[in-house]
Amino acid sequence: MPVVTPTRAIDRLRKAANLEPTKKSVELSDGTTFEMWVSPLTMAERERAQKQAKSDDANAFALQLLISKALDENGTKLFAPGEIDILKNEVKDKDLQTLMLAILTDDSEAMDPKS
Repeated sequence: MPVVTPTRAIDRLRKAANLEPTKKSVELSDGTTFEMWVSPLTMAERERAQKQAKSDDANAFALQLLISKALDENGTKLFAPGEIDILKNEVKDKDLQTLMLAILTDDSEAMDPKS
């Protein structure tokens, strides 16, 4: 009879994580669609973004996540750290907020409309 080795908790968690990037589509204020690929947020990424934000400001934190996590379909970063001022000063706040929210939102956490 084969011996069944129980799965370790850490292995179960890593398997369940599925950190592959998924496509996110955001409608911009001009009616066009902006597409980006984003992997689920890890604790290490959250900690790095908080450190890079250099403040407790939620917008600075979310902007750091946008810079580090938004990818194109080939896995290339869409934004460079040096573009933060451009994003803050030359992009509509509504569009920037929508993009940052898309980074922070895990599609699997979407609200069930029946609840």
